[in-house]
Amino acid sequence: MKKILVFLLILTMAFAFTACAPKVETPVAAAAPEAAAPAPTPTKTVYLITMDKMDQHWVNVDAGAKTMAEALGLNYKWDAPDVKDNAKQIEAVNNAVADKADLILLAANDPKAISEAVKTAKAKGVKIIYVDSAADEPAIATLSTNNRQAGVLAGQTMVDELKAAGKTSGKIGIISVNTATNSTMNRENGFKEVVAAAGYTILTTEYKDGDAAASQEAAYGFIAGNEDLVGLYGTNEGSTVGVGNAIKAAGKSIIGIGFDKSDAILGLLKDGSLKAAMAQNPFTMGYLGVAQAYAALNDKSTGPAVIDTGVAILRK
Repeated sequence: MKKILVFLLILTMAFAFTACAPKVETPVAAAAPEAAAPAPTPTKTVYLITMDKMDQHWVNVDAGAKTMAEALGLNYKWDAPDVKDNAKQIEAVNNAVADKADLILLAANDPKAISEAVKTAKAKGVKIIYVDSAADEPAIATLSTNNRQAGVLAGQTMVDELKAAGKTSGKIGIISVNTATNSTMNRENGFKEVVAAAGYTILTTEYKDGDAAASQEAAYGFIAGNEDLVGLYGTNEGSTVGVGNAIKAAGKSIIGIGFDKSDAILGLLKDGSLKAAMAQNPFTMGYLGVAQAYAALNDKSTGPAVIDTGVAILRK
Protein backbone atom coordinates (compact mmCIF):
# COMPACT_ATOMS: atom_id res chain seq x y z
CA MET A 1 0.00 0.00 0.00
CA LYS A 2 2.92 2.31 0.81
CA LYS A 3 4.28 1.73 -2.70
CA ILE A 4 0.94 2.85 -4.17
CA LEU A 5 0.88 6.01 -2.04
CA VAL A 6 4.49 6.86 -2.92
CA PHE A 7 3.75 6.21 -6.60
CA LEU A 8 0.69 8.51 -6.49
CA LEU A 9 2.64 11.19 -4.55
CA ILE A 10 5.38 11.19 -7.17
CA LEU A 11 2.73 11.46 -9.87
CA THR A 12 1.07 14.40 -8.09
CA MET A 13 4.40 16.21 -7.60
CA ALA A 14 5.24 15.72 -11.25
CA PHE A 15 1.96 17.30 -12.33
CA ALA A 16 2.45 20.20 -9.89
CA PHE A 17 5.99 20.85 -11.11
CA THR A 18 4.85 20.87 -14.73
CA ALA A 19 1.98 23.25 -13.99
CA CYS A 20 4.25 25.74 -12.15
CA ALA A 21 7.14 25.77 -14.63
CA PRO A 22 7.51 29.07 -16.60
CA LYS A 23 6.75 28.99 -20.30
CA VAL A 24 9.72 29.49 -22.63
CA GLU A 25 9.12 30.50 -26.21
CA THR A 26 11.32 28.48 -28.55
CA PRO A 27 11.91 29.86 -32.04
CA VAL A 28 11.14 27.42 -34.82
CA ALA A 29 13.20 27.44 -38.01
CA ALA A 30 11.07 28.09 -41.07
CA ALA A 31 12.57 25.21 -43.02
CA ALA A 32 12.35 22.65 -40.19
CA PRO A 33 10.08 19.69 -40.97
CA GLU A 34 7.02 19.23 -38.77
CA ALA A 35 7.69 16.76 -35.95
CA ALA A 36 5.43 13.73 -35.72
CA ALA A 37 3.03 13.81 -32.74
CA PRO A 38 3.73 11.11 -30.14
CA ALA A 39 1.31 8.19 -30.13
CA PRO A 40 -1.36 8.60 -27.42
CA THR A 41 -1.04 6.31 -24.40
CA PRO A 42 -3.97 3.85 -24.32
CA THR A 43 -6.39 4.57 -21.45
CA LYS A 44 -7.16 1.63 -19.21
CA THR A 45 -10.85 0.83 -18.59
CA VAL A 46 -12.03 -0.04 -15.08
CA TYR A 47 -15.57 -1.25 -14.35
CA LEU A 48 -17.35 -1.25 -11.00
CA ILE A 49 -20.10 -3.89 -10.87
CA THR A 50 -22.14 -3.86 -7.65
CA MET A 51 -25.00 -6.07 -6.39
CA ASP A 52 -27.61 -3.52 -7.45
CA LYS A 53 -28.27 0.20 -7.84
CA MET A 54 -31.04 0.35 -5.20
CA ASP A 55 -28.96 1.22 -2.17
CA GLN A 56 -27.21 4.48 -1.36
CA HIS A 57 -24.33 2.29 -0.18
CA TRP A 58 -23.48 1.45 -3.81
CA VAL A 59 -23.87 5.08 -4.88
CA ASN A 60 -21.17 5.93 -2.33
CA VAL A 61 -18.89 3.11 -3.55
CA ASP A 62 -19.30 4.54 -7.06
CA ALA A 63 -18.52 8.07 -5.83
CA GLY A 64 -15.24 6.94 -4.28
CA ALA A 65 -14.26 4.90 -7.33
CA LYS A 66 -15.12 7.72 -9.73
CA THR A 67 -13.14 10.28 -7.72
CA MET A 68 -9.96 8.18 -7.81
CA ALA A 69 -10.45 7.17 -11.46
CA GLU A 70 -10.68 10.81 -12.52
CA ALA A 71 -7.53 11.66 -10.55
CA LEU A 72 -5.62 8.83 -12.24
CA GLY A 73 -6.99 9.35 -15.75
CA LEU A 74 -8.71 5.98 -16.01
CA ASN A 75 -11.74 5.26 -18.16
CA TYR A 76 -14.30 4.34 -15.50
CA LYS A 77 -17.80 2.84 -15.74
CA TRP A 78 -20.35 1.66 -13.15
CA ASP A 79 -22.84 -1.07 -13.99
CA ALA A 80 -25.20 -3.16 -11.85
CA PRO A 81 -28.64 -4.78 -11.92
CA ASP A 82 -31.57 -2.58 -10.88
CA VAL A 83 -32.31 -5.13 -8.13
CA LYS A 84 -30.33 -8.03 -6.66
CA ASP A 85 -30.39 -10.68 -9.38
CA ASN A 86 -27.67 -13.25 -10.11
CA ALA A 87 -28.41 -13.60 -13.83
CA LYS A 88 -28.37 -9.82 -14.32
CA GLN A 89 -25.09 -9.43 -12.44
CA ILE A 90 -23.51 -12.20 -14.52
CA GLU A 91 -24.72 -10.38 -17.64
CA ALA A 92 -23.11 -7.16 -16.37
CA VAL A 93 -19.76 -8.94 -15.95
CA ASN A 94 -20.01 -10.46 -19.45
CA ASN A 95 -20.89 -7.06 -20.92
CA ALA A 96 -17.87 -5.46 -19.23
CA VAL A 97 -15.61 -8.14 -20.72
CA ALA A 98 -17.15 -7.54 -24.16
CA ASP A 99 -16.50 -3.81 -23.70
CA LYS A 100 -12.77 -4.54 -23.29
CA ALA A 101 -12.57 -3.86 -19.57
CA ASP A 102 -9.01 -4.14 -18.28
CA LEU A 103 -10.12 -4.61 -14.67
CA ILE A 104 -13.41 -5.19 -12.86
CA LEU A 105 -14.15 -4.14 -9.30
CA LEU A 106 -16.87 -6.58 -8.27
CA ALA A 107 -19.25 -6.82 -5.31
CA ALA A 108 -20.53 -10.38 -5.65
CA ASN A 109 -24.21 -10.91 -4.90
CA ASP A 110 -23.83 -14.71 -4.81
CA PRO A 111 -20.20 -15.88 -4.53
CA LYS A 112 -20.93 -19.24 -6.17
CA ALA A 113 -23.27 -18.08 -8.94
CA ILE A 114 -20.90 -15.39 -10.22
CA SER A 115 -17.67 -17.38 -10.00
CA GLU A 116 -17.80 -19.01 -13.44
CA ALA A 117 -18.28 -15.60 -15.11
CA VAL A 118 -15.33 -14.25 -13.08
CA LYS A 119 -13.18 -17.22 -14.11
CA THR A 120 -14.05 -16.65 -17.77
CA ALA A 121 -13.22 -12.94 -17.46
CA LYS A 122 -9.83 -13.75 -15.96
CA ALA A 123 -9.11 -16.22 -18.76
CA LYS A 124 -9.65 -13.36 -21.22
CA GLY A 125 -7.10 -11.19 -19.43
CA VAL A 126 -9.42 -9.11 -17.24
CA LYS A 127 -8.06 -8.44 -13.75
CA ILE A 128 -10.45 -8.77 -10.78
CA ILE A 129 -10.61 -6.93 -7.44
CA TYR A 130 -13.46 -7.47 -4.99
CA VAL A 131 -15.14 -4.65 -3.07
CA ASP A 132 -17.61 -5.29 -0.23
CA SER A 133 -18.27 -8.95 -1.08
CA ALA A 134 -15.98 -11.52 -2.73
CA ALA A 135 -16.81 -14.40 -5.04
CA ASP A 136 -15.33 -17.89 -4.65
CA GLU A 137 -12.86 -17.34 -7.52
CA PRO A 138 -9.46 -15.91 -6.42
CA ALA A 139 -8.76 -12.24 -7.17
CA ILE A 140 -5.97 -9.70 -6.76
CA ALA A 141 -7.40 -8.19 -3.57
CA THR A 142 -10.59 -7.76 -1.54
CA LEU A 143 -11.58 -4.48 0.12
CA SER A 144 -14.45 -4.97 2.55
CA THR A 145 -15.81 -4.71 6.04
CA ASN A 146 -14.96 -7.54 8.42
CA ASN A 147 -18.62 -8.53 8.40
CA ARG A 148 -18.44 -11.19 11.09
CA GLN A 149 -16.91 -8.73 13.54
CA ALA A 150 -19.34 -6.04 12.45
CA GLY A 151 -22.20 -8.46 13.21
CA VAL A 152 -20.71 -9.10 16.66
CA LEU A 153 -20.56 -5.33 17.20
CA ALA A 154 -24.22 -5.02 16.15
CA GLY A 155 -25.16 -7.82 18.54
CA GLN A 156 -23.34 -6.22 21.46
CA THR A 157 -24.98 -2.89 20.64
CA MET A 158 -28.40 -4.58 20.70
CA VAL A 159 -27.69 -6.20 24.07
CA ASP A 160 -26.42 -2.92 25.53
CA GLU A 161 -29.49 -1.01 24.32
CA LEU A 162 -31.90 -3.68 25.61
CA LYS A 163 -30.28 -3.74 29.05
CA ALA A 164 -30.30 0.06 29.18
CA ALA A 165 -34.05 -0.12 28.51
CA GLY A 166 -34.50 -2.70 31.29
CA LYS A 167 -35.25 -5.56 28.89
CA THR A 168 -33.24 -8.56 30.05
CA SER A 169 -35.21 -11.20 28.11
CA GLY A 170 -37.52 -11.49 25.11
CA LYS A 171 -37.51 -12.23 21.39
CA ILE A 172 -35.50 -10.66 18.60
CA GLY A 173 -36.32 -10.74 14.89
CA ILE A 174 -33.78 -10.49 12.06
CA ILE A 175 -34.45 -9.19 8.54
CA SER A 176 -31.68 -10.12 6.10
CA VAL A 177 -31.00 -10.32 2.36
CA ASN A 178 -30.60 -13.96 1.32
CA THR A 179 -28.64 -17.04 2.35
CA ALA A 180 -26.18 -16.79 -0.56
CA THR A 181 -24.63 -13.39 0.13
CA ASN A 182 -21.64 -13.95 2.40
CA SER A 183 -21.42 -10.40 3.72
CA THR A 184 -24.94 -10.30 5.18
CA MET A 185 -24.80 -13.91 6.37
CA ASN A 186 -21.65 -13.09 8.33
CA ARG A 187 -23.39 -10.06 9.84
CA GLU A 188 -26.32 -12.25 10.80
CA ASN A 189 -24.20 -15.01 12.34
CA GLY A 190 -21.99 -12.63 14.29
CA PHE A 191 -25.09 -10.90 15.68
CA LYS A 192 -26.73 -14.18 16.68
CA GLU A 193 -23.62 -15.33 18.49
CA VAL A 194 -23.70 -12.39 20.91
CA VAL A 195 -27.47 -12.07 21.36
CA ALA A 196 -28.01 -15.79 22.03
CA ALA A 197 -25.19 -15.80 24.58
CA ALA A 198 -26.93 -12.94 26.39
CA GLY A 199 -30.05 -15.09 26.85
CA TYR A 200 -32.44 -13.59 24.27
CA THR A 201 -34.58 -15.75 21.95
CA ILE A 202 -33.79 -15.39 18.24
CA LEU A 203 -36.70 -15.87 15.85
CA THR A 204 -36.36 -17.42 12.38
CA THR A 205 -34.71 -14.94 10.01
CA GLU A 206 -36.77 -13.37 7.23
CA TYR A 207 -34.89 -12.93 3.91
CA LYS A 208 -36.21 -10.14 1.68
CA ASP A 209 -33.37 -9.43 -0.79
CA GLY A 210 -32.70 -6.00 0.70
CA ASP A 211 -36.05 -4.64 -0.47
CA ALA A 212 -37.19 -1.96 1.99
CA ALA A 213 -40.93 -2.44 1.48
CA ALA A 214 -40.78 -6.24 1.79
CA SER A 215 -38.51 -5.89 4.84
CA GLN A 216 -41.03 -3.55 6.45
CA GLU A 217 -43.82 -6.08 5.92
CA ALA A 218 -41.67 -8.82 7.46
CA ALA A 219 -40.91 -6.58 10.44
CA TYR A 220 -44.66 -5.93 10.86
CA GLY A 221 -45.10 -9.71 10.98
CA PHE A 222 -42.57 -10.03 13.81
CA ILE A 223 -44.24 -7.21 15.76
CA ALA A 224 -47.81 -8.49 15.29
CA GLY A 225 -46.99 -12.12 16.00
CA ASN A 226 -44.83 -11.73 19.10
CA GLU A 227 -46.05 -9.79 22.13
CA ASP A 228 -42.69 -10.27 23.83
CA LEU A 229 -40.66 -8.94 20.85
CA VAL A 230 -37.98 -6.61 22.20
CA GLY A 231 -35.67 -6.08 19.22
CA LEU A 232 -35.37 -6.04 15.43
CA TYR A 233 -32.15 -6.17 13.40
CA GLY A 234 -31.59 -5.37 9.72
CA THR A 235 -28.43 -6.64 8.01
CA ASN A 236 -28.23 -4.17 5.12
CA GLU A 237 -29.59 -0.79 4.01
CA GLY A 238 -32.98 -1.92 2.70
CA SER A 239 -33.55 -4.30 5.61
CA THR A 240 -32.68 -1.56 8.08
CA VAL A 241 -35.00 0.99 6.51
CA GLY A 242 -37.81 -1.60 6.64
CA VAL A 243 -37.11 -2.33 10.32
CA GLY A 244 -37.06 1.35 11.26
CA ASN A 245 -40.23 2.20 9.36
CA ALA A 246 -42.10 -0.74 10.94
CA ILE A 247 -41.08 0.28 14.45
CA LYS A 248 -42.04 3.88 13.72
CA ALA A 249 -45.48 2.90 12.38
CA ALA A 250 -46.16 0.46 15.23
CA GLY A 251 -45.32 3.07 17.85
CA LYS A 252 -43.84 0.46 20.17
CA SER A 253 -40.68 0.58 22.29
CA ILE A 254 -38.81 -2.02 20.24
CA ILE A 255 -35.04 -1.65 19.90
CA GLY A 256 -34.03 -1.33 16.25
CA ILE A 257 -30.43 -1.95 15.18
CA GLY A 258 -29.33 -1.88 11.56
CA PHE A 259 -26.60 -1.70 8.98
CA ASP A 260 -25.32 0.94 6.56
CA LYS A 261 -25.75 4.69 6.24
CA SER A 262 -28.27 6.49 4.04
CA ASP A 263 -30.48 9.56 4.27
CA ALA A 264 -33.43 7.35 5.25
CA ILE A 265 -31.44 5.57 7.97
CA LEU A 266 -30.12 8.86 9.37
CA GLY A 267 -33.72 10.12 9.57
CA LEU A 268 -34.82 6.99 11.45
CA LEU A 269 -31.91 7.39 13.88
CA LYS A 270 -32.79 11.03 14.42
CA ASP A 271 -36.43 10.32 15.30
CA GLY A 272 -35.51 7.36 17.52
CA SER A 273 -37.07 4.62 15.39
CA LEU A 274 -33.59 3.07 15.17
CA LYS A 275 -31.18 3.09 18.10
CA ALA A 276 -28.01 2.45 16.10
CA ALA A 277 -26.65 1.45 12.70
CA MET A 278 -23.32 -0.11 11.77
CA ALA A 279 -21.82 2.27 9.19
CA GLN A 280 -19.38 0.86 6.65
CA ASN A 281 -17.02 2.99 4.57
CA PRO A 282 -18.29 2.54 1.00
CA PHE A 283 -16.53 5.63 -0.38
CA THR A 284 -13.23 4.20 0.88
CA MET A 285 -13.98 0.82 -0.73
CA GLY A 286 -14.38 2.47 -4.12
CA TYR A 287 -11.59 5.02 -3.70
CA LEU A 288 -8.94 2.55 -2.56
CA GLY A 289 -10.31 -0.11 -4.89
CA VAL A 290 -9.48 2.03 -7.92
CA ALA A 291 -6.07 2.90 -6.44
CA GLN A 292 -5.42 -0.84 -6.17
CA ALA A 293 -6.69 -1.26 -9.74
CA TYR A 294 -4.26 1.39 -11.00
CA ALA A 295 -1.39 -0.35 -9.23
CA ALA A 296 -2.37 -3.75 -10.63
CA LEU A 297 -2.70 -2.40 -14.17
CA ASN A 298 0.77 -0.84 -13.90
CA ASP A 299 2.45 -3.91 -12.40
CA LYS A 300 2.89 -2.29 -8.97
CA SER A 301 2.41 -3.95 -5.58
CA THR A 302 -1.20 -3.99 -4.38
CA GLY A 303 -0.34 -4.82 -0.78
CA PRO A 304 -2.29 -7.32 1.35
CA ALA A 305 -4.82 -9.67 -0.20
CA VAL A 306 -7.58 -8.49 2.16
CA ILE A 307 -8.07 -4.91 3.33
CA ASP A 308 -10.54 -4.22 6.14
CA THR A 309 -12.20 -0.87 5.35
CA GLY A 310 -13.70 -0.56 8.84
CA VAL A 311 -17.05 0.06 10.52
CA ALA A 312 -18.41 2.58 13.04
CA ILE A 313 -21.58 2.85 15.14
CA LEU A 314 -24.04 5.60 14.18
CA ARG A 315 -26.43 6.82 16.89
CA LYS A 316 -28.84 9.71 17.28
